[in-house]
Amino acid sequence: MPQIGFIGTGVMGAAIVRNMMKKGLNVNVYNRTKSKTDELVKEGAFWQDTPADVVANSDIIFTMVGFPKDVETIYFDENGIFSKEIKNKIVVDLTTSTPTLATKIAARANELGGDALDAPVSGGDLGAKNGTLTIMVGGDKEVYDQVLPIFETFGKTFTLHGTSGKGQHTKMANQIMIAGTMTGMTEMMVYANKAGLDLNKVIETLSGGSAANWSLSNYSQRILNENYSPGFFVKHFIKDLKIALDEAEKLNLELPATKLATELYEKLANKGFEDDGTQALIKLWWSDGKQPSVKN
Repeated sequence: MPQIGFIGTGVMGAAIVRNMMKKGLNVNVYNRTKSKTDELVKEGAFWQDTPADVVANSDIIFTMVGFPKDVETIYFDENGIFSKEIKNKIVVDLTTSTPTLATKIAARANELGGDALDAPVSGGDLGAKNGTLTIMVGGDKEVYDQVLPIFETFGKTFTLHGTSGKGQHTKMANQIMIAGTMTGMTEMMVYANKAGLDLNKVIETLSGGSAANWSLSNYSQRILNENYSPGFFVKHFIKDLKIALDEAEKLNLELPATKLATELYEKLANKGFEDDGTQALIKLWWSDGKQPSVKN
């Protein structure tokens, strides 16, 4: 059984590690803020002092951090992943990052005798907790096949989309779609409330028809419960959408709806809600996040 390393134990990373351990895997963990690994260590994970230490004690190393600059640091810094011997080892970046950085990591891993996959995920905090994430992978098929049993411990759907960087491109397609469903769900709820409709009834009705979508199913009730805790941070969604727009520009594509969604989320962040969950978009209309009462 391979020794697993995991760097980045935030909301989703910690849940993924728990699912790995439930399947009997030994997991070495590192996080920039050590306290975020305390519960995992109590549950059986093994703390390592640096990313380099994780590599030294692991066969397959997963990373899941916030921004591309964090990915760059984790892999290329003095005590980063590539500062240690990685011959015959595999690194797997689960972070939503740039296709360019994914190919850079893969090239360096190959130079050092190792292998790399870019494997961003979708499904939010609930998907991570329930082990039902969708995993979008770029890299070599033989390497993918080696890691597949590990993916199965925390994911439900996994697909190899092509060479290095293709996993990240697929995640950009995913985020472009979610930008539309999140803005659509938010405006639907604002409209239905203003029209004096019972939102619970509206949500139930729409969920049974062609308007059904993941955002509606997973975030509408959080809004009604005034729960804006982050399954996925506003600041991270902005990062993703900006990557998508940058990649679209390289492809000579205009994505006006995605651009507008980015602007709306930036407006939300500028109001001080960057650490809220993406469902907080409704606060642009409901200033305190509470459903306004409407007289019929």
